[in-house]
Amino acid sequence: MLTCPLCSCQQFQQEVARSDSQWGFTSHRMTLMICMNCRYVLHFYDTNSIFDFD
Repeated sequence: MLTCPLCSCQQFQQEVARSDSQWGFTSHRMTLMICMNCRYVLHFYDTNSIFDFD
C-alpha cells in the first residue's frame, strides 16, 4: 500500500498531469498522488511504478 513519506497517511487523491518537453515537441503524462492529510505530492512518470494504487 502506498504511504506518504512525510506523515505516513495512506489516503491519496489521484490526479493526472501533462508536462511538455523543453522544446515543446513531446508531452509527458504523469500520475500525481496527493496525500489527503498533509498534501504532499508524489509524482509517477508514465505507467511504470513499484507501487500499485488502483
